[in-house]
Amino acid sequence: MSFSVNSKKSGKTYFLHHRLQKLRGGQEVTLYYFAGAISEGALDALPAGYEVSENEKTGLPLLKKKR
Repeated sequence: MSFSVNSKKSGKTYFLHHRLQKLRGGQEVTLYYFAGAISEGALDALPAGYEVSENEKTGLPLLKKKR
């Protein structure tokens, strides 16, 4: 089962995904994003050291590093 979050503003469900992005210098970084449907790259759990917040204006979920 994929990690999901319900938007407080719209009530819509979003699923957490990730993908590897290669930068110009050759370094690879992991990008995390939320999507409205489950597709390739869906994650089952929240990555360690991250927390979910919500944009107050749009109601879209955001993934942030814990402080």
